[in-house]
Amino acid sequence: MRLDKYLKVSRLIKRRSVAKDISDQGRIDINGKTAKSSSDIKAGDELTIRFGNKTSVIAVERIVETTKKNEAEHMYSIVSESYAQDFDADVK
Repeated sequence: MRLDKYLKVSRLIKRRSVAKDISDQGRIDINGKTAKSSSDIKAGDELTIRFGNKTSVIAVERIVETTKKNEAEHMYSIVSESYAQDFDADVK
C-alpha cells in the first residue's frame, strides 16, 4: 500500500493530501530511509514521522484497504513519541 494512503486509512493523518505533502517534504522515514508518498509499506515496517515539534515512531501491524474508525488503531502500534521542545518548562 502507498504510504500516503496508509497514513489516511490508519487515521494517523486525517487527509491524504496532507500525508502526501508531509512525506514528499522528507519528514517520514520507513525503516530509517527517507520515504516519498508513493513508497510501498508492508506489515513489520517502522515509520518515523516528524510532524511539527513531535516525532513519532510507529510500527506497522497490518495493512487493510478500508477500516472503521474504531478498528484503525489496530493497524499500528506506537513505539515512541518525543517532542523537540518541552513547553511546560517555559511556563512559570
